[in-house]
Amino acid sequence: MNKVIQDGKSINVALIGYGFVGKTFHAPLIQSVPGLNLTLVSSRDAEKVNRDLPDVTVVATPEEAIHHPDIDLVVIASPNATHAPLATLALKAGKHVVVDKPFTLDMREARDLIKLAEEKQTLLSVFHNRRWDSDYLGIKAVIEQGMIGNVKHFESHIDRFRPEVRVRWREQNVPGSGLWFDLGPHIIDQALQLFGLPQSVQGNIATLRQGAEINDWAHVVLNYPQHKVILHCSMLAAGGVQRFTVHGDNASVVKATIDRQESQLLAGIIPGSAHWGEDSDDLVVYDASGQPQTHRTPKGDQRQYYIQIRDALNGKRSNPVPPVEALAVMAVLEAALKTPDPATTKPVLLTDRVR
Repeated sequence: MNKVIQDGKSINVALIGYGFVGKTFHAPLIQSVPGLNLTLVSSRDAEKVNRDLPDVTVVATPEEAIHHPDIDLVVIASPNATHAPLATLALKAGKHVVVDKPFTLDMREARDLIKLAEEKQTLLSVFHNRRWDSDYLGIKAVIEQGMIGNVKHFESHIDRFRPEVRVRWREQNVPGSGLWFDLGPHIIDQALQLFGLPQSVQGNIATLRQGAEINDWAHVVLNYPQHKVILHCSMLAAGGVQRFTVHGDNASVVKATIDRQESQLLAGIIPGSAHWGEDSDDLVVYDASGQPQTHRTPKGDQRQYYIQIRDALNGKRSNPVPPVEALAVMAVLEAALKTPDPATTKPVLLTDRVR
């Protein structure tokens, strides 16, 4: 049983890290949720934070933020290698913790954090925000409503065109970097929410761009008894790829473009404002004769993650992303990397990996 914060009391939040993820996603989403008060930001660039968040106190180190007596919830949006040590420090301080994806660098670190959160009776959650993307919600609805019959082939792509290698930690050869650790958790989590853990995983991870130090292409197959799931991400796709392609034994469905919330956040649109999460790209269902029928894509709303975190801390609902679900994502993430030879078809078995 997690410690509950009295309903009606403002939940004071410390955000650790104000790079791309902290600035673009966490800060605006937290600020858009009534009952959450973004109080502190830990950053070495106070001027950058103050320019965006003039009413927020900036501290130089994560330790100052974590040990501040007024903080209830610590959100960790710093580089991946720091997730486990900072979450450990925050949990030991008795704070509730949200960790950006990926949860940790490996399953051992993840299990240690889960055990510590249970001991401290504090909430530990992982920011799998793309459960509330329009494209995924639309595909999920089509599948759950039985519009295509039983799924036989499920294909999920997050592809970008960034041929030039940039100077940032995600593209350097450091622990937790690379495209698979960056985008893999999103597409893995969505697949596991729909289908549960696969029997086995086949991973083909590569470094394709000239000058790249770490993987920038991944093609991973999740093997289930009655269907296949293909997860793909790339930095060299200029276009022509569908976000989702799903074939069932009655029909098929395609979703061409990705959810717009990231682009809206980058444009400075306030979460929850007019047109937030709207998606004008319809789902297209093809019947047995190949005839297309369009279906409206539902709105996305990544605010729901923090709304549900607030409600969980108030004792009104369960954790929206319990750490055991993030542990399952880590199992697939690791298994894909441990395929012994990218050219082989030998799968990595997942039996008992999450237990």
